[in-house]
Parts: sequence; structure tokens; C-alpha cells
Amino acid sequence: MEKIDMKPLYRIPQTLRYVPTHYCPGCGHGILHRVVAEVIDELGIRGKTIGIAPVGCAVIAYKYLDIDMMEAPHGRPPAVATGIKRVRPEKIVFTYQGDGDLLAIGMGELIHTALRGENITIIFINNSLYGMTGGQMAPTTLLGQITATTPYGRRIKEEGYPLDIMKTLSQFPGVAYLARGAITHPREVRKIKRYVKKAFQCQMEGKGFSLVEVLSPCPINLRKEPLEAMKWVEENLAKNFPPGEYKEL
Repeated sequence: MEKIDMKPLYRIPQTLRYVPTHYCPGCGHGILHRVVAEVIDELGIRGKTIGIAPVGCAVIAYKYLDIDMMEAPHGRPPAVATGIKRVRPEKIVFTYQGDGDLLAIGMGELIHTALRGENITIIFINNSLYGMTGGQMAPTTLLGQITATTPYGRRIKEEGYPLDIMKTLSQFPGVAYLARGAITHPREVRKIKRYVKKAFQCQMEGKGFSLVEVLSPCPINLRKEPLEAMKWVEENLAKNFPPGEYKEL
């Protein structure tokens, strides 16, 4: 019998723990965890990276990423990351936050961290609603989108417009890198990986604040099957929040 040379093409990153997931079927968090883990491995920074997780679906990110992790109160990871980075500037410090955490209760911390140009990285998951607490409206909820707190759809006069944080942060001189990707297709996930790597490299070079936004499906709260939720992200969320690189120093 002819011997076949079997070479592994796909391995679990060292930084990603091999444990059961608590995320819902079709959720994008698991994909992004792997992307972050791969980038940390490839940059060789596993021993010097510190992550901060907040309240929300990402609350136990430390269960999956085999690096030093800290918990922060709801919306406060940028403040905690600032303190860690200033005390240990040689470390690579990032936060992992959802849209409700980062852009609602945490908006003040985000804006002032970016205005100061703190040399940290924020990984931001945008699934257009509050995931863990039942699907309430978030700052990124689209106009007309039905959520637990907008049963008739988001309306301008009642709830205002969605927040596009890229348009806001791109004006700040302390912001060094901004990018947005979407978990809709393998080619788009590869782009996200490139953005995350550039954001970490930006911090490693001391250029200042960086943020990568990732559009992600939440099938449970969108009341859709996983493939339908992915399609909804592509046809609705990505059209309102176009992917791409928004700023690079």
C-alpha cells in the first residue's frame, strides 16, 4: 500500500484553550476568539499579553484565551486597560467588548481613552443588540430593527439614530488605527485577522490607540437560524456599518 504523507493544515492555537464553549450555536464570539489567539501566537506575544473582559457575553473570555486576563465592571475595560498599560508599558494590553458594554455604559471611558491616545487595543463585537441580557436595543441597533425594547422597530424620534463609532473616533488625533470587519465568510474572517494583527502591531510600535470592530451574528436574539443570522449581518448590518480600514498612521 502506498504511504500517504499526512500533514496537518489546521491546528488549535496555543493561546486558545481546548474547552467546551458556552456560546450559543451560530455565535461569532468563538470565531473571533480563535482569530485573536492566532494573532497572539504569530506575533509571539503570548507571555506579555493582558486581556480585559467586561460584563456581557464576553464575560468569561478568560476561559478560552490562555493568557493573563482581568475582569472589569460593565463598560470600564478601557479605564482598567489604561491603568495596566501605564504601570506596565511593556505589556500588550487589549479589551474585548460588546456594543452595549463599549458604546452605552462605557462610552465615556472609550471616548476619553481615545482622546488621550492611550497605547492600548480594543476588540469590539457589534451584534446590534444586548446579547446576554435578552436582546434589548443597543447603540448600534439599526433603524426599524425589532428588539426586546423596540417591539415596533427602532424609530428616530423615540430612540434616535444608530451610532457609527468609526466616524466618531476617526477624528481624534490620538487614534492610530481603526478597522471594521464582518464574520460573514471565510475571506472576511481572514481580513479581520489582518486587522487585529495590525492593531496589535500598532500598539507594539507605540503609535497609540487602536480599535477593531467586528460585525457578528447573534442568532438567538435575532430570532434566526445561524445561516439566516449570518446573512442578515451581511445584508443589513454590514450595509449600515461598512467594513474596511478607517484610519492608519
